[in-house]
Amino acid sequence: MDLSNSNTAKNLDAAFAGESMANRKYLFFAEVARKLGMGDVAKLFRETANQETEHAFAHFRLIHPELAVEDASSLSEAEKKAMISRCLELAIEGETYEYTTMYPEFTTQAVEDRDDKAVAEFKEQIAESKEHAGIFRKAAQNFGFLTSIENHHANQYTEALQALDGVEPGAKSATSGKWICKQCSMIYDPVVGDPDSGIAAGTAFEDIPEDWYCPICGASKKSFVPYTEAIAA
Repeated sequence: MDLSNSNTAKNLDAAFAGESMANRKYLFFAEVARKLGMGDVAKLFRETANQETEHAFAHFRLIHPELAVEDASSLSEAEKKAMISRCLELAIEGETYEYTTMYPEFTTQAVEDRDDKAVAEFKEQIAESKEHAGIFRKAAQNFGFLTSIENHHANQYTEALQALDGVEPGAKSATSGKWICKQCSMIYDPVVGDPDSGIAAGTAFEDIPEDWYCPICGASKKSFVPYTEAIAA
């Protein structure tokens, strides 16, 4: 059932935001109570905060049912990667919104209101959100690299299995321009490049700066060799 344009969807978003805010607010109150030496009150706030978290999670599962994990053991590796990739996409989206739209607008308003402390706080949050988005984006990129690595490993295992049955491996070619890391099997594809490292899509491996390193394991450029792929029959 598509709830994307319904009032219920809007209410779920509002409820999720409200419960999430209550969680952080009560944890703040718990810290205040702890510092004041009121342990019992601090405990009450922490327990309530945990309950608000469960409420928020319940709302979020309804907002994003594709992320609800009922039985992880029943999921294929592809399904697991798809789910975590979606989580990363949402994280990037949120952090990017914060540093490109939300905090810049708040900063402008604070300047107009002449609130110097708020300006400083918002500018700090812009930098932090940008850093977080970069971390999530890097993780997403690494998952992309790891997908090709796992595909490479699967091909190797397939060839080994076929060899047991006496099947000779097919002819291979290194004409794709791809290079593979001898240390972790990360495959550099010139079509994709390595944008997070400043290597634009379309950059041939030979044109990459010598100080570039593998984004997965950190091996030097010298650790890469031409990648051979099976020639289509």
